[in-house]
Amino acid sequence: MAEPVAVIAVCGHEAAYGRALDGVVDAGVSIVSSGRELFRSITAHGRRNTETVVVPMTLGRDPELVADTARTLRAVPAGERGTTVLAEPFGTSQHLVAWLRAAAGRVPETSALLVTAPSGDPFEDAELYRIAALVRRYGRSGLVEVAFTGGDPDPAEGIRRCRLLGAQRVALVPAAFALPDVPEAGTVPVDRAGPLIPASAVRRVLGERVADARRRWREHGDDGVAAGLIAAENHGHSHTHPPGEGHDHGHGHPHDPGHPHEHSHGHSHDPGHPHEHSHGHSHDPGHEHGHSHEHDPGHEHGPGPLHTHRHPSAPGADRVIRSIA
Repeated sequence: MAEPVAVIAVCGHEAAYGRALDGVVDAGVSIVSSGRELFRSITAHGRRNTETVVVPMTLGRDPELVADTARTLRAVPAGERGTTVLAEPFGTSQHLVAWLRAAAGRVPETSALLVTAPSGDPFEDAELYRIAALVRRYGRSGLVEVAFTGGDPDPAEGIRRCRLLGAQRVALVPAAFALPDVPEAGTVPVDRAGPLIPASAVRRVLGERVADARRRWREHGDDGVAAGLIAAENHGHSHTHPPGEGHDHGHGHPHDPGHPHEHSHGHSHDPGHPHEHSHGHSHDPGHEHGHSHEHDPGHEHGPGPLHTHRHPSAPGADRVIRSIA
């Protein structure tokens, strides 16, 4: 008989702060939002001396959820934390591209796709445009637009844009756990293609994350916090530079234009800024570099191994997500 384990699914806006997972995950899974609710859940399980695995329920657009979860777990006193480990996030942006392509394959080719998700910060929203571009580039749909619930453009505006671009029918495809409401469509028929991931697949992927985290803890003593803390290091204002402006990692001060630098670790880059490297590293799709190697722009990963990022200062930072629904 397998040893009992408590599972905490920590949710942000992609899962409507937990509401979108009601009735989707197994009844024994604790569904919480990040912050104080997560802190209380960890300490409650810790007092019962229950082995606990915390899974950040992001589909890949919200690395801050992973980092916030790691910070919360680290803040819990060791005596109240018990054996609590942080799992890899539920999904990555590569997974999200594949899930959206699979969803697009379930709607008629003649329908325009309106990829819809709850609005996040500007960088999360920009990431959804990149993901939608890959869905269009490597899918069969000729028209793919983006809309944000609670943001701009909203779904009603997204439908209007599809109609102006010649769409005769629009399919709302959720890039989130939550299903978007279908707005008044006027003269264009609107279908809701969802959910993005069937409940059975959500439970399976969640179980895989839990099993991997427990295995990593038992075999390597890695609680996942170190990797979680750096999950958002390439996300947000701290990693945005004007064209031609160099940057350094590991500190927060700004650079003068043209500031040269070297890196001692692998990482992903925003398009267009120069770097000097002494070794190979992995990239986001669609970027260009002045390296001697070639990289297929806009490629996506399937069920096979993904690229790894190695940070010597952060044990376990080179872990990758291997499975895909």
